Amino acid sequence: MAILDLHRLHVLREVGRSGSLTSAAAALSFTTSAVSQQIAKLEQEMGVVLIERHPRGVVLTEAGHALLHYADDIDRTVEAARAEMGEFAGLRRGQLRLGTFPTGGASLMPDVVLAFRARHPEVAVTVVSARRDGLLERLRRREIELTLLWDYPWQQIEDPDLALVRLTNDPTVLLVPREHPIAKLGSVRIGALSDQEWVVRDEHPVADVLSRVCRDAGFEPRIAFAANDYQETQGMVAAGIGIALAPRLALMALRPDVVAVPLAGSPKRRILLAHLENRRLSPAAQQATKVFRSIAKGAAS
Repeated sequence: MAILDLHRLHVLREVGRSGSLTSAAAALSFTTSAVSQQIAKLEQEMGVVLIERHPRGVVLTEAGHALLHYADDIDRTVEAARAEMGEFAGLRRGQLRLGTFPTGGASLMPDVVLAFRARHPEVAVTVVSARRDGLLERLRRREIELTLLWDYPWQQIEDPDLALVRLTNDPTVLLVPREHPIAKLGSVRIGALSDQEWVVRDEHPVADVLSRVCRDAGFEPRIAFAANDYQETQGMVAAGIGIALAPRLALMALRPDVVAVPLAGSPKRRILLAHLENRRLSPAAQQATKVFRSIAKGAAS
């Protein structure tokens, strides 16, 4: 099956409009021979005669007129496609699908969405929240285009299918009741806390962080309460059940009766923005990446 050459259709249109190969060549900045060759190739591809040559010029055959009718429809379709693609490229329409983990959704993501929508209000933004494995699965299934991720030095994400952008480092801090003696300190070392009892997130990465830092300091933490989320953690800390560790980004809504104390030498998790390595980012995702960088830079300062 012959492939319809849009360029040759354009030549045919100019020939039909001007009624002359020479005039068409002048309008197209071609030679008359080149125009004649293009028409001959188009006739060969279509299998029909498209023009009739007369002493005073050329006229389109019935087949030529019919083909130009389709050419006009093709031109309108191509122009509509270009206009629609221009809307996507200019961020005047489209969709941005993002993923986040819970503490990222409570800290960075709201500011990113607000800033992006302020710049590109015509682009629809959707966000899904999940744990890391769930986010990676959605990314691979192309249900989301960009996602926030995190990792620690002892468990860094190394996946050749992912392109990773480090946005910021999120330090681990110590949570204590406001009246606790440690609350007045500028910072504290984990080794000075061996006699304390702890509130920890149950089956959560921060529990692994607590075990690691305490083990490195030569003691095992005594767990007084296993919490389900960071708000419950803060509540138990405020009640004096124990002290706790938390990433700084998890404390956007810190209770007034709880103090976050810097932990000397604390592990920091990387906050990352990820997308598939082999997937070309949409214009919306490219702009969103810039917004993520800007918001993360402000959060780190």
